Amino acid sequence: MQHSKHRRAIVGATLVAPFAAALPAGALAQALERKKITIAVGGKNLLYYLPLSVAEQLKYFQAEGLDVEIVDFAGGARALQAVVGGSADVVSGAFEHTLNMQAKGQPMRAFVLQGRAPQIVLGVSTKTMASYKSIADLKGKKIGVTAPGSSTNIMLNYVLAKAGMKPSDVVIVGVGASQGAVAALRAGQIDAISNLDPVITILQRAGDIKIVSDTRDVAEADRVFGGPMPAACLYAPQSFLDKNPNVAQALTNAIVRANKWIQAAGPGEIIKVVPESYLLGDRAVYIDAFLKAKGALSPDGLFPEAGSATALRALVSVDESMQKAKLDLKANYTNELARKANAKYPKV
Repeated sequence: MQHSKHRRAIVGATLVAPFAAALPAGALAQALERKKITIAVGGKNLLYYLPLSVAEQLKYFQAEGLDVEIVDFAGGARALQAVVGGSADVVSGAFEHTLNMQAKGQPMRAFVLQGRAPQIVLGVSTKTMASYKSIADLKGKKIGVTAPGSSTNIMLNYVLAKAGMKPSDVVIVGVGASQGAVAALRAGQIDAISNLDPVITILQRAGDIKIVSDTRDVAEADRVFGGPMPAACLYAPQSFLDKNPNVAQALTNAIVRANKWIQAAGPGEIIKVVPESYLLGDRAVYIDAFLKAKGALSPDGLFPEAGSATALRALVSVDESMQKAKLDLKANYTNELARKANAKYPKV
């Protein structure tokens, strides 16, 4: 019964869509189950979540009749806790969380993709590891990740495994995803770092690190993870999507528009749109980081079919109990809403 009701609601959204552009926002909002939506995100300033910020700054959510509040947390796990606890409706976070939650019996579904590669980079300190030759040299070294068990930790595990090493062969240190991570490497508290932009570009430009593996490059990400590894996306409890199909479609429309705008934009346009605080006082660093990240951002919001299988393999690398979990690798995402959004907004 739930399914047919959900289907009818989706069909309703489809019928409304062609006329939406001609209607004022107020008329469009009547088709929405609710107008006010809270999105939780962990690290809003990261290029990983650029489509979310662009959709907000260019008022794409408003254009869909939504009043969206974005609440920023210290990391993706905290953002997820906000939705589980009921203080937020939707998470802007890493795709693999949807599989973790399914394994815990709390079904969550990703419904629009922001990043088609994780954008995580592994680099070694040019100070404490000046004579670095291969991954084997990391044995016994301290490696900084955003937080233990996070996506940055997973990517590190994969790189180690390819070199025949185990996670226990190194010392994992949580350093966050901002200036603290930069300071930890420069102070010699860590010998290598698995992190994201702008942290990586700041360290690279200053000559503090030598890059070992770079998943801002989609081909490199596919090599590291053995298949397409979806990254940032919007996901929500299945119950929220069942009750608010038109809201989910409106959110998807806004993110798909942002994805397309980013792919067509030059660095100068990006600098004008993102808040000044994102630039960390250095526009050149941010422009460099954006140009490296652009290819890893989704052009259309669609999830790759093999993405769930890749993400599950990655999760097993940090939590072996996931191997025993009986999961439906199609139930944790949908491309239905992104397809409709692309039909509505074929161009920027």
